[in-house]
Amino acid sequence: MKRKLVLWGTNAQDEKVLVAIELLAEENQIKIHSIPETLATEEVHKAMMDQWRVGAEYALPEGIESVTRDLSISESMLPEDIKVENTSLIQRAQTEWHFVVLSSKLNATYRSELEDFKEKVEKLTEYDAAVWESLKGFWSKVQEQVKEKNLFWDHANELKNGTNALFSKMKELRAVLDEEFRSQSKKYADTFSEALGEIEEKIKENVNINGLFNDLKDLQRKYRDTKFTREDRNAIWERLDKAFKQVKEKKYGKENVPGNSPLDRVKRRLAGLVKAIEKMERSIKRDDEELKFQNRRAERTEGQLELQIRQAKIKMLDQRANSKKEKLADMRKTEGELNRKIEKLSAQQQRREKKEASSSTPPAAQSPSKDSKAEAQPESKTQEAPTQQTKAESEAPEATDKQGIAEAISSTLGESLTDVVDTVKAVAEVVGEKVSETIEETKEELEAEKKSEEE
Repeated sequence: MKRKLVLWGTNAQDEKVLVAIELLAEENQIKIHSIPETLATEEVHKAMMDQWRVGAEYALPEGIESVTRDLSISESMLPEDIKVENTSLIQRAQTEWHFVVLSSKLNATYRSELEDFKEKVEKLTEYDAAVWESLKGFWSKVQEQVKEKNLFWDHANELKNGTNALFSKMKELRAVLDEEFRSQSKKYADTFSEALGEIEEKIKENVNINGLFNDLKDLQRKYRDTKFTREDRNAIWERLDKAFKQVKEKKYGKENVPGNSPLDRVKRRLAGLVKAIEKMERSIKRDDEELKFQNRRAERTEGQLELQIRQAKIKMLDQRANSKKEKLADMRKTEGELNRKIEKLSAQQQRREKKEASSSTPPAAQSPSKDSKAEAQPESKTQEAPTQQTKAESEAPEATDKQGIAEAISSTLGESLTDVVDTVKAVAEVVGEKVSETIEETKEELEAEKKSEEE
C-alpha cells in the first residue's frame, strides 16, 4: 500500500502545480508539497513518480511550499486552496491511509508489549514456564492479526524476529532445566528399579504374594507422586504393571484376575469420560471468561478498525465455545449410556453371585465340633480375602491404565500443551475406546445372559 501520491492540480492563484502528498503514519498526519509548474519539469515529474513516490531517495526541489495537516477520515486531506484533477485517488488514499494509521498504532502497541517481554526475559536467571506461556500467547495474538491482515508485512517481520530472539533465550534456559530434570529423573528411576527388582525376584520365588501386592501398591503411590521424564516414567510403569499382573495371576490364576470383567471395563471407561467432561467444562469456562473480557474491551475500543478487529475475535471465541458445548452434550449423553450399562451389568453380576452362593450352601446344618470350628475359621477368611483384595486392586495400574498413561504424557520435557488440546485428546480417547470395546462387550453380555438362563 503506497504511502505517497503525485498528481497535477492548481493552487489558490489557479496556477498549475505538481501536488506531492506523503503519509506520516506514526504522527497520524500528512505532508503536502506544492511544486510550481516552472519547477516541475519533465525530469522532475519523472523522478517524483519513479523514485520519490515508491520510497526511494530523492531530494525535493528547493523553493516549494509544504504544509503538514492532521489526517481525518471525514475532512478532505487537501487545503481548500489546492484542487486536483483526480479526486477519487485522493478519497481512496484517505481511506487506505486511515487503515495504515490504525495498523501502525496496533504495531506500536505490540512493540511496546514486546519490549516488556524483552526486559522480563533478560532478567531471568532460570527458566520460567509462566513467562514462556505468556510469550506464546503474545505471539499467537500477533499471528492472528497477521492472518487477518491487520498488520503489514514489515511490521509483522520485525515482531517475529524480536519474538524469536526471546524464544531462543528461553529455550537456552529450559535446556539447562531439562538437563537437571533428566538427571533427577534418572536417580528416581534407579531407586524404583531397585525396589521393583527385589519384588520381581520374590514373585519368581512365590514368596508372600499378599505382602507383595501391598508393597506394589505403596510403590505405585510413590510413582504417582514422583516426577519422571516420559521415557523413565514409561519404563517404570511397564515393570510396575507387569508385576501387578504377575501377582494377581499367582493369587487368582490367569482366568480369574479381578478387573477384567465387562463391568470393570465399563467403569474404567466411565471414569475416563468423567475426567474428559471435567476438562471440557474447564475449557468452556475459560472461553466464556475470555468472551466476557473481549466484550468489555470492545465497549471501550476507540477507532473503527480496532473495533472490527475486536468483534472478529469475539465471533471466533463464540463459535469455538459453541462447538465445545456441542461436544460436551454428546459426552454427557454417552455418560448416561454408560451409567445405564453399569446398572444392567451390576444387576446381572448380583444375580450370578446369588446363584453361586445358593448352590454352595450345605444341605444340612450341624453344630460344628471344636475342631471343625478351628478349621472353618481360616476358610471363612479365605472367602472374604478376594472381596477385600478386589477393592484394594482398584488402585492397581491395570485398573487405571488411562490415568497412568495420561500422567506419563503430561510429564514430558518442556510440557506446554493447552487445555483445549488436552480436552480434544481426552474426548478422542473415550470415543475411540467406545467403538473398539462395544462389540466385545456385547458378545460377553450375551454369553453371560445365556449362561445365567442355563443355570
